[in-house]
Amino acid sequence: MPPRPAPIELRDDELRAITGWAAACAHGVLELFEESHPEDTRPREAIDAADAFSAGARRTSALRRAGWAAFHAARETTTPTAADAAHAASHAAGAAFLHPVASAHQVRHVLGAAAHAARAVELSTGTPRWPGRPAPPAVVGMLRRLPAAPAGGGRIGDLMREFDELLRA
Repeated sequence: MPPRPAPIELRDDELRAITGWAAACAHGVLELFEESHPEDTRPREAIDAADAFSAGARRTSALRRAGWAAFHAARETTTPTAADAAHAASHAAGAAFLHPVASAHQVRHVLGAAAHAARAVELSTGTPRWPGRPAPPAVVGMLRRLPAAPAGGGRIGDLMREFDELLRA
């Protein structure tokens, strides 16, 4: 059995900043989902819930459900660009559930929205880019307390590792 990851400090203000940044990344590509699925509000609701948490709302099961709903929206679409945009929204809500443990898996909570948003842009334009605003110090600080982004994960994993390396530098 592998050893349990070591605990790390995670302050509420850091968690809110990380979630707010993830929501900004997802919001930057929301239109790529809504162009294909204007009637499906699940990704927007996940981003709104993440924004509300980052602004001071409680972390609730409704936030978790909004993230899962956006995940299901991503799984139900047949458009890869829309799927990555919805996954970005799902990860934005999921960022609020970052655990205070030094596990490489936690890097996905920090960078998942950015990686999926960059992939949605890449599928749309041919070039990945960071959507949203620059990463706040809380994102960089958290990454420096976590192990490097894990191997695997296809193109999303590649983008996560690239962003992880850039932000840690």
